[in-house]
Amino acid sequence: MPLVNPPVISTDFHSLATKVTPFKRAIHKRSACSRMAKALILVAASATAHAEGFSPNFSLILDGHYKSADSALSEYEKGFGLGHIELGVSAAIDDLFYGKFTGVVHDHDGETEFETEEAFIQTLALPGGFSVRAGRFLSDIGYLNGQHAHTDSFVERPAAYRAMLGSHYYDDGVRLSYVMPTDTFWTIGTEAFSGEKMQAADLTDPKSVGVYTAFTKIGGDFNEEHSWQLGLSYLRNDNGASISSHEHEDDEDHEHEEDEGHNHSHNAKFTGKNTYIADAVWKWAPDGNFKYRSLTLTGEYLQTQDLSNTIKGNEKNKGFYLSSVYKMTPQWAVGARYGEFKGYEAHEDHFDEKKLQETELMVSWSHSHFSTVRLQYTHQAGNGFENTNNNIVTLQYVVSLGAHDAHTF
Repeated sequence: MPLVNPPVISTDFHSLATKVTPFKRAIHKRSACSRMAKALILVAASATAHAEGFSPNFSLILDGHYKSADSALSEYEKGFGLGHIELGVSAAIDDLFYGKFTGVVHDHDGETEFETEEAFIQTLALPGGFSVRAGRFLSDIGYLNGQHAHTDSFVERPAAYRAMLGSHYYDDGVRLSYVMPTDTFWTIGTEAFSGEKMQAADLTDPKSVGVYTAFTKIGGDFNEEHSWQLGLSYLRNDNGASISSHEHEDDEDHEHEEDEGHNHSHNAKFTGKNTYIADAVWKWAPDGNFKYRSLTLTGEYLQTQDLSNTIKGNEKNKGFYLSSVYKMTPQWAVGARYGEFKGYEAHEDHFDEKKLQETELMVSWSHSHFSTVRLQYTHQAGNGFENTNNNIVTLQYVVSLGAHDAHTF
């Protein structure tokens, strides 16, 4: 049976007949570690026996860096280190289902840790534009969250993402999405998750299904050179409000001291019941050809309300970022990003405020679509976090081995 890739949503924009628009591009594939290789060999062997002609796609993403100093809310430590090493396998199971697995390996305190980031099935042939995904996967809220980190233009996600979504929110659950039958690209969807990675730190009796989301994205082409997309998302977190008490305070203080500098668990550090996200993207490329030159402007705003069940107040966790990336040639790109985050931690009967401002400048060189070397300067300022007021220089490489998905818009 020939390999059938999962559906990639595209629309009949003005230039679709003659140009490749960003909406028909897609995401790279994922990455790796030796420990996972044995399991994947068994998976491949079993699948081959299951169906003649079965041809899974394998991918490996290697991510390494040198960082001149520690920084607030960062997964990367000072010195040489590895980022997310991703190993992925995906394929059409049959004419009705597609499956994908992504494992992530990273170093922490001299130890190698492994996490399953994706393990899901998705329908391929539901009628009327509907699609269902079930298992563990990245939530489709916001703009960046549904994309893998190695596709980013900067070393790490914006500060607001790192604080409020654990860099990127993935969880166990189910998604129902629908593509509207309109000339303009328009999709809506809803998700239900266990919510384990979005639980308040002091929660003692979490709900088994704690997170519900709803999102919509709409976009199109102004003409063959200009494309746009807007999005709105809502996340309801029944396990997100803190329950602060004196008996938890000392433990929380110790925990926050350990966690402020680095977030290795990918759990959100600043949670609440209701989160709202608005995002906007605009892209330009001469004659619609993104291979040689392009400009991408991106912005998102995130706000979380109802932070505590026991402390009265209208405090809100909120943050935003604005980024600009200019691709000068097929190999060279430069970018700038500015972001802010303000959050509150519950302590007994009050909130402690924390602020972070982050400015990032980067230049990257890509010998091909499969390899990137990036040099980035980061300046942080704020209060309440360790390792702020730093001027940080990071040199990063990201290389991809194996098959690739198409890039998302």
